[in-house]
Amino acid sequence: MSHPVSDSTNAAGKSATGSWLEGRVLENRQWTEALFSLRVEAPRLRFEAGQFVRIALDVAGERIARPFSFVNAPEEAVLEFYGVIVPEGPLSPRLARLGAGDRLYVAPNPSGFLVLSEVPDAETLWLMSTGTGIAPFLSILAGDTVWRRYPNVVLVHAVRRADELSYRDRLDALRARWGERLRVLSMVSREAAAGTLAGRIPAAIGDGRLAAAAGRALSVDGSQVMLCGNPDMIRDTTEALKAIGMRKHRRRSPGQITVESFW
Repeated sequence: MSHPVSDSTNAAGKSATGSWLEGRVLENRQWTEALFSLRVEAPRLRFEAGQFVRIALDVAGERIARPFSFVNAPEEAVLEFYGVIVPEGPLSPRLARLGAGDRLYVAPNPSGFLVLSEVPDAETLWLMSTGTGIAPFLSILAGDTVWRRYPNVVLVHAVRRADELSYRDRLDALRARWGERLRVLSMVSREAAAGTLAGRIPAAIGDGRLAAAAGRALSVDGSQVMLCGNPDMIRDTTEALKAIGMRKHRRRSPGQITVESFW
């Protein structure tokens, strides 16, 4: 995912571990005036589903970069990134204007810990996201590992307005394939929308609406939760989960909450 914060500059066109890779845009899908997805042909990268990588453009002699989560599964040849336009940002408006054949740069060193290898087994895996935070979860759902390890998966995607509920076609295909093992819950906070829950994720946890809509228990004993989205959601949802007895998962101190924060 991309994040609505200031973009970073990486001088001399170098990533943290070496030269940038050159990519070519195959498709730019405009979801709304502010949301877009880029499908990119680039050298193959080794990464785990849920990780992110920095992508960049050269702007006025500087290479401007920011992190984007992979939407595609690791085994897929074409890279895909889901972004939001920051109107005054130096990078995202330019990325949103790219067309087929245009060039961009991809760092060679994916990273991040929002990956299943860091998450314990459970009866139900909850993937809770806001906005473009759904990106790493689409990558996770596209692979086989999640379905081998978790009997049930619940994806929660919370947005402000209904037209921001992107990737519905892909989620419909996943539901058709996995049936009752996958529950997809959409939440809209700023307008009424049929087939969605109203409000924000933390409140829906606190009043039990989220678990009721999923038909799955959200419990310390049977659940693992992964969070990706804006900082307010991550903070407030973490507190709501702690209120029902959950705690952050760490290798030396196992828990139920796994978070990626690279805003």
